[in-house]
Amino acid sequence: MRLTEIFGANVRRVRKARGMTLETLATEAGLAYSYMGGIERGQKNPSLNVAEKIAKVLESDPATLFCAPLKAE
Repeated sequence: MRLTEIFGANVRRVRKARGMTLETLATEAGLAYSYMGGIERGQKNPSLNVAEKIAKVLESDPATLFCAPLKAE
């Protein structure tokens, strides 16, 4: 899995856990809805500044959004 896909999947997981819509996340981060959707699908490569904005809105540590989930042994 590529880093953009990991980041997007983690953003989607945290957003849903917080009960937030994609539109709300995009608006609060100051991003276009379509761009935010592309990030969540792993199709867009956000800059570090954008990743930081998203993490702030999600009240999450930016570094954790880039971490792949641990595989069960």
